[in-house]
Amino acid sequence: MRYDRCRKLLGEDFERLQKAKILILGVGGVGGHALDCLYRTGISDITIVDFDVYDESNKNRQIGSCAVGEKKVEHLAALYPGITPIYKKIDIEWIDNFDFDSFDLILDAIDDIKPKVHLIQKHYKKMITTTGSAKRLDPSKIEYISLWKTHGDPFAKKIRDELKKKRFSKNIKVVFSSEQPRCKELGSFIGVTGSFGLKMCSVAIEKLLGKQ
Repeated sequence: MRYDRCRKLLGEDFERLQKAKILILGVGGVGGHALDCLYRTGISDITIVDFDVYDESNKNRQIGSCAVGEKKVEHLAALYPGITPIYKKIDIEWIDNFDFDSFDLILDAIDDIKPKVHLIQKHYKKMITTTGSAKRLDPSKIEYISLWKTHGDPFAKKIRDELKKKRFSKNIKVVFSSEQPRCKELGSFIGVTGSFGLKMCSVAIEKLLGKQ
């Protein structure tokens, strides 16, 4: 039975999870693994949004990256039947016009600062968001902590700085790695990027079950 082991772990909570409606923004090295984790745990009402196509450099870390040249959302929709793909650039205009109300949770795995900050301002109450996952090798350093307590991550600092400029001070938690970046260029390792996605999935399940 497909979900037998999930049912054994979650008991009656499994039925609650199956009713969840999730939005994933960005399905690269982090968001793709969050999608895989949620789907394998029995959540199939998932909408994914991305405006990218697979290229050769994605093959070291991204699910579905064998389909070089194809739109990520469309290929993932074929791999995970029943999910809803939206091929769209996530910018401030799109955020302002999209209906987020019907979703239980928003998983934000995008790496553009302006739309990320805008999302946090508008929807922080039901967001799970990430900071920098690149340039790292040690997944044991991943935490789910207050954005304001993050340190040593230039990407997280940019988010904090932009939110401060906008006088946003709410206590939002983020998936964060305390490991110092190991290179200057945008190197990446699936052991960390994938673990960021799995951490997002774990936090999502905890939230849906009312334990976060």
